[in-house]
Amino acid sequence: LTHPSITTDYAESLMEFITPASDSLDTLLSQLADIHRYSVQHLGEERLWPLSMPCFIGGEESIRLAQYGNSNLGQMKTLYRQGLHHRYGSLMQVIAGVHYNFSMPDSFWSEWQDVRGVRCQCKRFISDGYMGLIRNVYRFGWLIPYLFGASPALCGSFLQGRETGLPFQKLGKGTLYLPYATSLRMGRLGYQSDAQATLAVSYNGLQGYANSLHEALTKPYPAYEQVGVRNPGGDYNQLGTSLLQIENEFYGTIRPKRTVRTGERPLHALRERGVEYVEVRLMDIDPFVPVGITAPTMRLLDVFLLHCLLSDSPPDTPEEIAELKQNQHLTAERGREPGLLLQRQGQAVALTQWGDEVLAACEPLAAALDATHGCTDYSAALREARALMQAPERTPSARVLDTMVREHASSFESFAFHQSELARDTLLNLPWTAEQQARYLAMSEESIAAQKAIEAADTLPFEAWREQYMAVEGLG
Repeated sequence: LTHPSITTDYAESLMEFITPASDSLDTLLSQLADIHRYSVQHLGEERLWPLSMPCFIGGEESIRLAQYGNSNLGQMKTLYRQGLHHRYGSLMQVIAGVHYNFSMPDSFWSEWQDVRGVRCQCKRFISDGYMGLIRNVYRFGWLIPYLFGASPALCGSFLQGRETGLPFQKLGKGTLYLPYATSLRMGRLGYQSDAQATLAVSYNGLQGYANSLHEALTKPYPAYEQVGVRNPGGDYNQLGTSLLQIENEFYGTIRPKRTVRTGERPLHALRERGVEYVEVRLMDIDPFVPVGITAPTMRLLDVFLLHCLLSDSPPDTPEEIAELKQNQHLTAERGREPGLLLQRQGQAVALTQWGDEVLAACEPLAAALDATHGCTDYSAALREARALMQAPERTPSARVLDTMVREHASSFESFAFHQSELARDTLLNLPWTAEQQARYLAMSEESIAAQKAIEAADTLPFEAWREQYMAVEGLG
């Protein structure tokens, strides 16, 4: 509930590691390694699963919702997850990934205003800039699953006998795959919702985006009204009956974000103080490295996101949004297919051609970042990305399939266990000082004390607290 670096996502077994904001990739990676190392040494016989698609699942009933104690806040977090279970099922919720948060310093925004000769309220200018970035990420974001997707296969138990409409093939015992898939996580098997597909969210400005979310958070949704907040026995089913229970339920591939104050709703924070950063949700876990992401990957993301921020970003339309969603699904499920065509403003264009055009446009930005940091690493990351456009067999998704077949008898499970053991051994062999151990132990102790303090401070019954938290007035 209160630990700054180690928490859980949907399930008790689904760990979530958080690094603080940083302007240094080396610092970020060091912190991420420390969090992983401290965690694996406390897991005993358990292991961290190194893939985005989950291990064998005996059934939805075997997935235990994350528990956060008996405070009102803790109960709310678990009840929100109970609502997700009723709305979408638990299987979708145990897919894992990397969320990459990105922001620009205040000095950038003031200088950019001067360059563009713009004079308006700074909060609005910054929010408009980030919303333009988001529109372009939707336009070009299919590049990320192509370059870094690492989930072309899955354990057959994940489907639980469901009909997916996807032409899965058997790879080995219990393993299913799509031959040209890059990221099943980002396709129709991932975080998708037919109900949310009815939500017409536009990113043409913060006000329009906020209004769309406001309606989804307050307007009752018939199917969820049938579920009800409570069942006939009085037990809770979900936080509310609107299309979204809370803001985090919206499954965008990139979201505008603002740090919230204690007790504040995220939508209120956005409306009051504008966009502070964006949360990019396109990344699979990289199973070939112990912490799930590499420095070259992050450098390429920074270059790509800068390109999306600084490039022209015309307003989106419902027709374009539908086209872009189709591009994302095609890349996720068939991205390495020779000659695959995407749609660009109604015209067919080869994925490899379009991808190379986007990456070529990033070259001046990579050079500028190299000059700023006194290195050549950003240009090197970009060159490697451009090379992958012509060599799909070298992408992470292709490497995953190749390694499974050659070294693990085509077994998803065997590959994952092997990579998990490699990661654990690597992490436990990292230097680890008494000071580091003491610092992380102290963080754990402080988080337990903080949770107890929250529980002790509660005065309202949970139902009264829930109604207060869910009140429309809190949305701003």
